Amino acid sequence: MNMSPMDPPTPDGPGATPPSHRARPGLSRRAFVGGAAASAAAAAGISLAAGGLTPAAATVPRRMPKGYGSVATAPHLPAGFTKIFTSRLVQAGGLRQHVVIGGDGPPLLLVHGWPENWYAWRMVMPELARHYTVIAVDQRGIGLTDKPRSGYDASTLAHDLVALMDALGHTRFAVAGHDTGMIISYALAADHPESVARMALLEVPGPPTLKASPPLFIDEDHNNRLWHIPFNRVDHELTEKLVRGREEIFFGYEFDIQGGQKLPDYAREYYFRLFSDPETLRGGFGLYRAWDTTTAQNAKRAENKLTMPVLAIGGSESWGDMVGKEMTPLANDVQGVVIPGAGHWVAEQAPRELLSELTRFLAPYRRAAGPSR
Repeated sequence: MNMSPMDPPTPDGPGATPPSHRARPGLSRRAFVGGAAASAAAAAGISLAAGGLTPAAATVPRRMPKGYGSVATAPHLPAGFTKIFTSRLVQAGGLRQHVVIGGDGPPLLLVHGWPENWYAWRMVMPELARHYTVIAVDQRGIGLTDKPRSGYDASTLAHDLVALMDALGHTRFAVAGHDTGMIISYALAADHPESVARMALLEVPGPPTLKASPPLFIDEDHNNRLWHIPFNRVDHELTEKLVRGREEIFFGYEFDIQGGQKLPDYAREYYFRLFSDPETLRGGFGLYRAWDTTTAQNAKRAENKLTMPVLAIGGSESWGDMVGKEMTPLANDVQGVVIPGAGHWVAEQAPRELLSELTRFLAPYRRAAGPSR
């Protein structure tokens, strides 16, 4: 495997910003991600009603699925959230997928990162729902979506979402993806360009590729933020055993080390509880355990640039302008944005600023769609 040289890390010195609170300009996209790192007829929707989750097209009440993660169990939602959004279970592409849906207008698919679920988008969803039909999905293996033991490569994860949107009656839509959701969204746009009108990508400096890899021993600052990638990639129950019962320690470190303001305790506790489910814990590792397959797929995807407009968003306290710079070789039309004061968890740390950027970027898509139905 070829190694690409790393830019020298930013030196620390008197008055320097602590590593966990400054932008990291030193690591290239390829270095970061290389080694350290079906139909509508089959769809069966379920919507949240007073008596629990019920089939959308029927009136017979059905019991809420066991588990944790529906709108009804989510803490501290924005005012009026439950009047706009409902949880639904949609059978699509051979997978039962949990989505939170609300709003009116052209469809906008939101794809969360790790270790989170749809809830990561909660603070921007109500405002987006004023102009868009917002669909926030739980990825395969996470939350209330099914958790098979296979199918976690980016191609399959992207196909999950195409099948989901088709089942919901949307053949063309806009997408926003954060973290692992960025990796999936890139695959979605590359593999199904006819489906994606516009795409916003948050806080990963490019999709993973094997073309180049960083050295094993990188600087401490980057190692502290990236060590979870090789750990999560270990395809063995060892990782699950080490984390199980220690979710607050493991995931708490992950939330703290990625820069920006600390997430509120209620949100952290929500995610800790979500990933305390053994199947969700395993499912959350799934994308990482399929890393080799995904990187090989991305080498092929990189041969053809994306043709739809791309908004690449970084937090100033995390990957900053690297998100835009590293997407530039992969798409014809890339707009890079850095949100001041935000770390990795942009949608939760800087929702107003993110809304402003998404509103501006999505405006042509909204106008092209015409008046809301």
